[in-house]
Amino acid sequence: MYNMALELLKEIDSSGFTSYIVGGYPRDLYLNRASKDIDICTNATPKDLKDIFGDAMLSKVNYGSVTVIKDKIRFEITTFRKEIKYINNRKPIEIEYINDLEEDLKRRDFTINTLCIDSKGNIIDLLDGKKDIDNKIIKMVGNPKVKLMEDALRILRAIRFAVELDFKIDDELKDTIKEYGYLLKNLSYDRKKEELNKIFNNKNVRYGFDLIKDLNLDKPLELNIENIVPTEAIGIWAQLDVIDKYPFTKEEKNYINVINELKDMDFYDVDTLYMCAKYGFGYLYTICTIKGLDFKEIEKQYLNLPIKSSNDIDIKQIEIANLLGRKPDAYLKDIVKDIEYQILHNKLNNNTKEISEYILNTYK
Repeated sequence: MYNMALELLKEIDSSGFTSYIVGGYPRDLYLNRASKDIDICTNATPKDLKDIFGDAMLSKVNYGSVTVIKDKIRFEITTFRKEIKYINNRKPIEIEYINDLEEDLKRRDFTINTLCIDSKGNIIDLLDGKKDIDNKIIKMVGNPKVKLMEDALRILRAIRFAVELDFKIDDELKDTIKEYGYLLKNLSYDRKKEELNKIFNNKNVRYGFDLIKDLNLDKPLELNIENIVPTEAIGIWAQLDVIDKYPFTKEEKNYINVINELKDMDFYDVDTLYMCAKYGFGYLYTICTIKGLDFKEIEKQYLNLPIKSSNDIDIKQIEIANLLGRKPDAYLKDIVKDIEYQILHNKLNNNTKEISEYILNTYK
């Protein structure tokens, strides 16, 4: 991917423009971290890029961005610009194309994201990004107040980068976040959830909780994170009780509801484990983490269940009906439920012969 990006830079540069890899990739390369996406900036306009790359997609042309796909890899290419006007503390609605890399970098959020790589693979550092990376500091480019007023999502991005990289947040930026954290109320729940998911899914999530509390963001985010047990993001959301505020997919809502239905049950009880089997094994790990239970012990008991569902019973409903000489009907559900109980509590072995004898002795 990196070599392909350098080839793109060379194509742009050979057409009389300048271009650079910018943002997260140069930062991660400097930190020797893996990085998935590569963004490119250039003084070529979207029209120029369309001339250079005939198949360039201009879907974000109003923001000076185009997408080029090369060998099935998507590259976002953005024209150097100034963002003149924002609305709703989030969205730039007026931009101006410029021909100055440093000015373009000044519109970005944090100094750690301002490193660039040219077509020869050289790292360009115009705003002391390396220094802040070396010092493990998240520092705003320019005036923190202005930057947060422009785009309040930068508040959560600062926390996310601090969590992902295990960096500190610059003192001036922390003070500004404390003062302007209320701006988060103006953001959509979708965008807030998107950033919070990245924080919640990180192994360093406890640090994220600490920052949210330290920066007094729990109220504008409407999150009570006291006593929340770190697990995967969906398990954290289940503990936060915000299903009526933040947007969740049907699958996410179902997961959250199941966790809340099961979490107060006794997981050393065979009937509870059997209920978990009905929902799926994945829930069990999440609930054990939340409740502080020994997952390996619970897992062992779960795997030793004689049946995981009624489908595992060694007799079919039609066979029960034939055995009793009756037509299949609703009565079969009660019999199956009884057999489930007998097998689960080791009062009946799960084999056709014993089950048949039990049915004849009990229901004939």
